[in-house]
Amino acid sequence: KDKKENAEHLMLVDLGRNDLGRVCDYGSVKVNEFKHVEKYSHVMHIVSNVKGDLSKRKNVFDVVASTFPAGTVSGAPKVRAMEIIDELEGLSRGPYAGCVGYFSFSGNLDTCITIRTIVIKNKIAYIQAGAGIVADSDPEKEYYETVNKAKAQVEAIRSYESYIIDR
Repeated sequence: KDKKENAEHLMLVDLGRNDLGRVCDYGSVKVNEFKHVEKYSHVMHIVSNVKGDLSKRKNVFDVVASTFPAGTVSGAPKVRAMEIIDELEGLSRGPYAGCVGYFSFSGNLDTCITIRTIVIKNKIAYIQAGAGIVADSDPEKEYYETVNKAKAQVEAIRSYESYIIDR
């Protein structure tokens, strides 16, 4: 019911359709599930499913190249949004906003977006999480959304520390 969340989601579904449209047969890209809610331990997500028939001239590597970085972590218009991110962030995102998954010898592909990550370097844990920023965003709400999303990683680190201490 949140107008900002709905507008953001619609923009991202449209961006996903455009990304798939570059590698799928003309007219085959469809949204077969739209705006259902998935609940997780610390957050809820509005989820839609965009599908298409892969063009015979394309392969799974073309799909990844066309869809990553995903609009959920880059924004739209995608190319300009990525340029702005590069200008403002100043550091590499590392695995954040990339993908983890597999490519099979049969041509299948299954990936997920690495949107909540922990990178440990020199015994320091770096937690990465983010929020969707659009024109209607309230900076304070977006900040707290990011903090809330990062809580699961913080709890994972604390759980691991407890496990190590108890051994």
